[in-house]
Amino acid sequence: MTNHTEYVRRTLKNKQEFSLKRFFFQWEWVLILVFILVLIINTNLSPYFLSGSGLISATSVFLDKAFIVFPMVMIMILRDIDISVGSTVALSSVVMATLYNNLGVPMEMAIVICLIVGGLCGLLNGLLIVKFKELSAVIVTLGTMILYRGIAYVFLEDQASGSFPEWFSFFGWGNIGGVPFILIAFIVLAVLFTLLLHKTTFGRHVYAIGNNPKASRFSGVQVDKVKVIVFTLAGLMAAVTAIFLASRMGSTRPNVAMMYELDVITMVALGGISTAGGKGRMIGAIIAVFIIGYLQYGLGLINISSQTMLIIIGALLIIAVAIPKTNLYQLANRFKKNKESQQVKE
Repeated sequence: MTNHTEYVRRTLKNKQEFSLKRFFFQWEWVLILVFILVLIINTNLSPYFLSGSGLISATSVFLDKAFIVFPMVMIMILRDIDISVGSTVALSSVVMATLYNNLGVPMEMAIVICLIVGGLCGLLNGLLIVKFKELSAVIVTLGTMILYRGIAYVFLEDQASGSFPEWFSFFGWGNIGGVPFILIAFIVLAVLFTLLLHKTTFGRHVYAIGNNPKASRFSGVQVDKVKVIVFTLAGLMAAVTAIFLASRMGSTRPNVAMMYELDVITMVALGGISTAGGKGRMIGAIIAVFIIGYLQYGLGLINISSQTMLIIIGALLIIAVAIPKTNLYQLANRFKKNKESQQVKE
């Protein structure tokens, strides 16, 4: 009995140590270190980085596009991608502005229709992807990216549309207790999407499909339904982005949200979501949102050109895809074993 008790004790201890090792080898720790590094560099580059109301108020500048990150995490876990999100933002905001300024629709109703338009754009993406399985999501969303942006130009041509009611600016610039409303909305949605992905059957199905779509289908998972829902969520979150972006800018036009898809995909990839599907956590992408956001904000303070920012973001995307983020623990073990075998040979 004593031997058995000792065996159980040792087993539990080993499991605990193993868990701790895995915990400290998570990619999110690397992201936290990178985030701290970005803050330090920006503080040294610009005296204005920490001035005024500080880092919290700066979130009003870059968090609008971050809402698209949540569904994009699930899309990439599914082994897919959506490059039409920027065009969906443009179309949703243009429809909202046209309804209010040209057709006299109440702003509240225009916002609701904006969300419906975004959701329908995502729904169309999902239906096309599951209908034409021989076409990749990249090709399908490339087509809809051009389509949605083109429709936006039909509405406004190259003109801007603004004159929103005064209360509408609260979405982009309002504060509740000194905290930007956009940050509060981001936190609420971050919690909801994290729970959806990690604590529900739907989230488990997303991971299962990403790991093995065929096996998931044979296991009774409604693969097509899951994909359509996820892409619809992406369109809906693009519409949410459209509302916050139009509120912050005070107007909208068909060429808004250009290259948003690049920023969003970079955030998701940097956050540790595997491009091969089936791996990654929402928390990593959330940390990456603030890394990219504060990096761009800091570079903007020292008047770095938008072209240079694109180069930096593109380089980050390549690095994020190249680094084996989710296998740090395995890499550490492999390095340890190689070192031990080398010592044995010596």
